[in-house]
Amino acid sequence: MPTAEELARGYQTYNRQSRAGYQRSTGSLSDTQPLSQTGWRSGYQSYQRVIDRRRQVVQTPKPMPDRAPVRQGRPPAARRGNSSALAQILRRRGRAVQEQYFDFDLLLVIVFLFCFGLVMLYSTSSYEAQVEIGDDMYYFSKQAMIGLAGFVCMFVVSKIDYHLYGAFAFEIYLISMFLMALVQTPLGKTVNGARRWIRLPGNLTLQPAEITKIAVILFISYELCRLGKKAYSARGIIWVLVLGAAAAGGVLILTDNLSTAIIVMAITCILVFVIHPKTKPFLVIIGVAAVVAVIAIVVLSVTVADSDNFRLQRIIAWLNPEATADTESFQVMQGLYAIGSGGFFGKGLGNSTQKLGVIPEAQNDMILVVICEELGVFGAIIILVLFGVLLYRLMFIAKNAPDLYGSLIAAGIFAHIALQVILNIAVVTGMLPTTGITLPFISYGGTAILFLMTEMGIALGISRRIRLDGE
Repeated sequence: MPTAEELARGYQTYNRQSRAGYQRSTGSLSDTQPLSQTGWRSGYQSYQRVIDRRRQVVQTPKPMPDRAPVRQGRPPAARRGNSSALAQILRRRGRAVQEQYFDFDLLLVIVFLFCFGLVMLYSTSSYEAQVEIGDDMYYFSKQAMIGLAGFVCMFVVSKIDYHLYGAFAFEIYLISMFLMALVQTPLGKTVNGARRWIRLPGNLTLQPAEITKIAVILFISYELCRLGKKAYSARGIIWVLVLGAAAAGGVLILTDNLSTAIIVMAITCILVFVIHPKTKPFLVIIGVAAVVAVIAIVVLSVTVADSDNFRLQRIIAWLNPEATADTESFQVMQGLYAIGSGGFFGKGLGNSTQKLGVIPEAQNDMILVVICEELGVFGAIIILVLFGVLLYRLMFIAKNAPDLYGSLIAAGIFAHIALQVILNIAVVTGMLPTTGITLPFISYGGTAILFLMTEMGIALGISRRIRLDGE
């Protein structure tokens, strides 16, 4: 009969074997590890696998190469047949191919636009700031400080691999929607009757709609890469447009900002147009939309002439600006007077009269009319040339980006800048009804300049990935 010691040893052996078998069958880590920790780790690993799949999606190559890789010019020494110089060039070639490309032309035009914008901002806002705040440098100093912070942010973002944004594009999209929802809480702030900002410490504010523009560019670009050829189908296009419409609807409903909502939806449509292989269906849609818009405007001008809706009143005032020159059309009419009085070369820097309390908030969306009054049509042409160079560099980056995701992001940034410039010019010249669209890099706005610099940092980060082929 077994002794007590043998029974104890047998029980311990049986216990160890049973526990080992249970661990193998259930995959448990240890007896001392809590079940909650095991679930947390399993959830984290699942999320990590999702991120890894997203990283693979954003590595999708372009369907067709747009052009050959950028080629450096052939050195003159090699053409002369100098063997020693040629050997030195060949030794340098291996190092040159590994060097990163950086679009200094884009950086230069950004710096020039920002500095020019600061000069014109001070010229435009100094009188109003002195009268209302008692500090003629108020708008200038605030914009300069936030702009310098934006430059730091731009260089930091340009060092980050842009594929990382694709891995977290959905989360960025959700965060932007959440921030817009905060506007409707006690954290929201109302300025000039518009509730579009979030209060921050230090008497600062944040406009979440500016974040939504970047979020839509990153997320819609990711979705188009994820869908692949399905993005060409009607179902795929509708899905992408629904995502863009959700963001645009959030901007309109949560922040009551129609102009930004239009830009967000337009960016989505342009990205779909860029990736789609066919052009004619989009041209037909644009034509039909234009006809419907014209009919709707004519009908509204007849049927809702006495409406209290301020957006409808703006459309009616735009159709007949002279009839409401003292009320709804006052800002636009005064802006046209400023443009006309400036002539070709303008009255001179600082000599505008319309900014002296005539045009309200001239430093915001109407800053271009002050530029035309002080620097004339010549100054406006300079601004258009600068924006043209900026858009050309963004187009260059989009065409030469190493993969589809980089191309779509650069195309989205291109669409954002182009839309704001075109719409702002159209508004101040009376070609479109009045909206709150600002002129990028020129108009006053801390959140706008900060996130514009962030967008430029993303574009510069994409340019770093462009391959340079040595001769």
